[in-house]
Amino acid sequence: MSEDRDAFQRLTELLASGDASYRTIPHEPEGRTDVASELRRHPLEQAAKSIVIRVATGKRSRRYVLAVVPGDRRVDLPALALRYGGREASFATQEVAERLAGSVSGSITPFAFSAELDLLVDEGLLVHDEIYFNAGRLDLSVALSVADYQRLARPDVAAIAV
Repeated sequence: MSEDRDAFQRLTELLASGDASYRTIPHEPEGRTDVASELRRHPLEQAAKSIVIRVATGKRSRRYVLAVVPGDRRVDLPALALRYGGREASFATQEVAERLAGSVSGSITPFAFSAELDLLVDEGLLVHDEIYFNAGRLDLSVALSVADYQRLARPDVAAIAV
């Protein structure tokens, strides 16, 4: 992430320049996926829950993954560790997650704007026509077509949710 632009700015610039089919949804500040989904009035499984995961790949090496799963599911940590050849996978610390994502916890977008983050999306999220997520802010969300999400984010896709 560029130090002078946060995730919200990066996201809005990307969506506008990428001619994406999206709309913004203002709401009360909320970072919990289930509550935000109620405020946005959509099924929980259409929410893109974005979590920064730390994969221990060696004794002193690690890799960070932005794992994006449907809002009604959890990240399969053992599957992530296996996919990256790691010993274990765990949630990144809040400080690391917020630095890499460019936004506060609860508002992380399903886009990896940091070169230190691999973007991996669960295939179950991509079966919908549209997904919903916080826009790098707790008080604003985005509804985005899945086709445009895949075109703009270019995520790797795998079964990473349980």
